[in-house]
Amino acid sequence: MEPSRFRREVADWLAGNLTGEFARLRGLGGPGREHEEFDLRLAWERHLAAAGWTCVGWPVEHGGRGLSLEDQVAFHEEYAASGAPARVNHIGEQLLGPTLIAFGTPEQRHRFLPGIAAVRELWCQGYSEPGAGSDLAAVSTSAVLRDGEWVINGQKIWTSLAHVADWCFVVARTESGSRRHHGLSYLLVPLRQEGVTIRPIQQLTGTSEFNEVFFDDARTAAGHIVGEPGEGWKIAMATLGFERGVSTLGQQIGFRRELDDITAEARRLGTYDDPLLRADLTRARIGLRVLRAHALRTLGQAAGPEVAVGKLLWAQWHRGLGELAMRARGARSMVSDGDELDEWQRLFLFTRADTIYGGSDEIERTIIAERVLGLPREARP
Repeated sequence: MEPSRFRREVADWLAGNLTGEFARLRGLGGPGREHEEFDLRLAWERHLAAAGWTCVGWPVEHGGRGLSLEDQVAFHEEYAASGAPARVNHIGEQLLGPTLIAFGTPEQRHRFLPGIAAVRELWCQGYSEPGAGSDLAAVSTSAVLRDGEWVINGQKIWTSLAHVADWCFVVARTESGSRRHHGLSYLLVPLRQEGVTIRPIQQLTGTSEFNEVFFDDARTAAGHIVGEPGEGWKIAMATLGFERGVSTLGQQIGFRRELDDITAEARRLGTYDDPLLRADLTRARIGLRVLRAHALRTLGQAAGPEVAVGKLLWAQWHRGLGELAMRARGARSMVSDGDELDEWQRLFLFTRADTIYGGSDEIERTIIAERVLGLPREARP
């Protein structure tokens, strides 16, 4: 089938602009590699914004292009296929922006959406806590309204890119004595203020894109609450729905490139002659096609069992790919060159976290069983 005119437009623009200093960005960034050329990737993303290639799925009246789902898929796939670097503004563009469009006030949309579209303000996600990881309803970070401001106290953890972000959307408990999903609110909090401390966490890969964030009487304006007080759980779940949207198809292009490279490495090293490895590489390729088919059939859906299992599917697949990378390289995969990991070792180590971050597999299955399928609740102490 001939590529659409729009798909060719995207591909041509990327080919014409990933040049000069931007050319060295090809393939850089992404999970476990967010430190790579961050400043230049930020400049690249602002270059995208100036040409109208950010927020392509947002409505035109909110600063986007208003593209159809088909054209959004084309954009994300061509972007990934070009080797363009991982986006630095994903959290603002793909998560918070759609949340504010759906639930924000006109004043909030006017204040925050232009800064996201132009990549002037970067965002991070303040959900998990030391005692509330995948079980988000257990958050204890508190916020009280005092003298026209929310005063926030508590700690968040595993906060991706907080060390480079300007703002954080924070799920906090605003009703004293409330439990679980009740009494939570969704606040927009500036990070560059006294009362906010950010400490990077070193990961298995040696990099530090995750952070601890401490709030000690941190403040944000009374109007920086999305929805009504106590609606935080509903808003937070909507944000997660946006997170698992159309951009996952671009993610799968990256997965395919990793699988192709691992297969080529196995051929080069001779490990491809192992029939068991060869069979598992074939299964991985079939699994990737299943991921794409699943993403396409759930495109545009906000809820339901099919949507809910998406994260489980790709996380398990990608973790298995990291294991295949080690098998493809054989004994040499166990040796590092000094303190530096090669790309396959880094892939293996970081993908161990795929089934944990963003909701561990165990918690995800419980949520699907109880809240999506309506099965009896798991016994709890």
